[in-house]
Amino acid sequence: MSKVTKKKTPLKDIQSEPDTRKLALDKVGVKDIRYPIVVLDKKNKTQHTVASVNMYVDLPHHFKGTHMSRFIEILNEHRGEITVKNFPEILEKMKKRFNATMAHLEVEFPYFIEKAAPVSRSSGLMEYRCRFSGSLSEKKDFILEVLVPVTTLCPCSKEISEKGAHNQRGEVRVAVRFKGFVWMEDIIEKIEESASSPVYSILKRTDEKYVTEHAYDRPMFVEDLVREVAVNLKKIKCISWARIEAENWESIHNHSAYAFLERSYG
Repeated sequence: MSKVTKKKTPLKDIQSEPDTRKLALDKVGVKDIRYPIVVLDKKNKTQHTVASVNMYVDLPHHFKGTHMSRFIEILNEHRGEITVKNFPEILEKMKKRFNATMAHLEVEFPYFIEKAAPVSRSSGLMEYRCRFSGSLSEKKDFILEVLVPVTTLCPCSKEISEKGAHNQRGEVRVAVRFKGFVWMEDIIEKIEESASSPVYSILKRTDEKYVTEHAYDRPMFVEDLVREVAVNLKKIKCISWARIEAENWESIHNHSAYAFLERSYG
């Protein structure tokens, strides 16, 4: 007795069905994908890290939805290396795969730099938060962002106090556009040079003495900090635009101090 072979019914593609509301969407996609990536490292060539990835495209009004699995497929194709250099390639692939007019990609990750203490030279790893964000339509745009911890010492406190001055930890967030190529390490270095003192992962007593006295000799308001960063970033010739913001977690006030600056260079 022969078996009757049932004909398989094709699975319905709901996402590609028409939508009658005639409303195009600016961004649809996937968000907060935790994913291992490899990024360029100035000292060690490459560094393995874990990123949080957002991927979006626009959606024409006549489509009901998009095919979310395609985003993951594209990400899988580039997991060996996600860098400033191949960002346009990934965005172009997103546009073609989804037949979209606009593609967006955001990759945020911890980046570690080995850093020696100023006197003892004891070495430890410092973590910096870094972010690549890019978009591609008729034009392409790419922004590199870094978040750097710093120390600042209050000029007013130093001026009016007979026994020291209050200081605080803060964060400087810098986003840049550039022509050519720029190392994250170079931007981080310019930010740390701009503060009263850098922050270190390990300090011996001789280092604590140095850092305390060094900060005392470089008092800085949060306003001074963003201005100093803006001046120092000019030394990186390929940077064409920068957005700089700083926040100090005040040690003797019940608030944070904040300053913001945005400038084009050249």
